[in-house]
Amino acid sequence: KRMPAGEITVMVVTVAVVVATHNLAIGVVVGSLTAMMIFARRVAHLANVTACVDPDGRQVVYAVTGELFFASSNDLVYQFNYGEDPDDVVIDLTDAHIWDASSVAALDAVEAKYAARGKTVTIATPYLWLRYLM
Repeated sequence: KRMPAGEITVMVVTVAVVVATHNLAIGVVVGSLTAMMIFARRVAHLANVTACVDPDGRQVVYAVTGELFFASSNDLVYQFNYGEDPDDVVIDLTDAHIWDASSVAALDAVEAKYAARGKTVTIATPYLWLRYLM
């Protein structure tokens, strides 16, 4: 009664595969894959985007915090207000952790959506190598 449902699912799937295949290695691999999928679902929504509009209304700064990887990067694209934002947009990634290239691709998509509307995007990040990928 005290174990999380995800851990119970991993154990049941692992045991079921071992019993069905009579092979512990296959059961461990399938159990590990199941655990990875459950973990990805659990942390997919840990990325937050908060907007702070300049008092004069000329610039908006989006502070992105949390974990950015393949599961959370899909939601990232939809958390910006492309039509109503001013012409100068800053995306601050100082408190975000970028785990894979899909996050970089999502940020590129955000930048492209703003560019299609004639707006300038500046991505502020402590990671110098990421600036060269954009």
